[in-house]
Amino acid sequence: MRNYLIAGNWKMNKTPSEAAALAKEILPLVKDADYRVMVAPSFVCIPAVASVLKGSNVIVAAQNMAGTESGAFTGETSVLMLKDLGVEMVILGHSERRHIYGETNEQINEKVKLALSHGLSPVLCIGELLEEREAGKAESVCFEQLEKGLVGVSESDMDRVIIAYEPVWAIGTGKTATPEDADAIHAACRKKIASLYSSSVAEKVVIQYGGSMNPSNVKTLMAMENIDGGLIGGASLKADSFAELANFNK
Repeated sequence: MRNYLIAGNWKMNKTPSEAAALAKEILPLVKDADYRVMVAPSFVCIPAVASVLKGSNVIVAAQNMAGTESGAFTGETSVLMLKDLGVEMVILGHSERRHIYGETNEQINEKVKLALSHGLSPVLCIGELLEEREAGKAESVCFEQLEKGLVGVSESDMDRVIIAYEPVWAIGTGKTATPEDADAIHAACRKKIASLYSSSVAEKVVIQYGGSMNPSNVKTLMAMENIDGGLIGGASLKADSFAELANFNK
């Protein structure tokens, strides 16, 4: 069985004090989770959250990072800064970064490689727009994002890469791909990874679902053969609902 990851992306929500309070509330509820649990607060909230979660089973992640280590890049956050705060994972290529801020596959790839070079595990997000799905291009869009996002990433590095499939039309909308539709894309992406690397890499890689996973649909989604966790937005902002997701198998 792959090492499932239930991850909360808090996006631009919670002040540092609120984020620390949420982390304190979550911690006892997920301490006995059978699978990996991760939270990604905003940059300014990371120190407070990391302090609360230090030494626990909950992984602290960042929501993004710069593509270079340092320099004259006003407003950016370096991988070195994140590591110093105890960050272990970083979400890269989220649809909001791609479609609101115009990040390209090439820029995301640079970040993926930089994260890996410093020992962080990148969560590489891929996914199609509604018009792309309706045009029958869902797989080709995801394949391009996968292939270009993983340029220069070695087979051994793939042990630390997580893929998050997030159909853009299902993020924060309450709409969800059917479990079967989601699993079909996950399976296709797994096959694509096999063609890029090997069948053993494809079998091991964790592919999360990132489209409005919540307590009412988590069990049916996680029952699918190729869905290995969730990258969760809104439902991760309340301790009880996030705990239900982290403990979906209980």
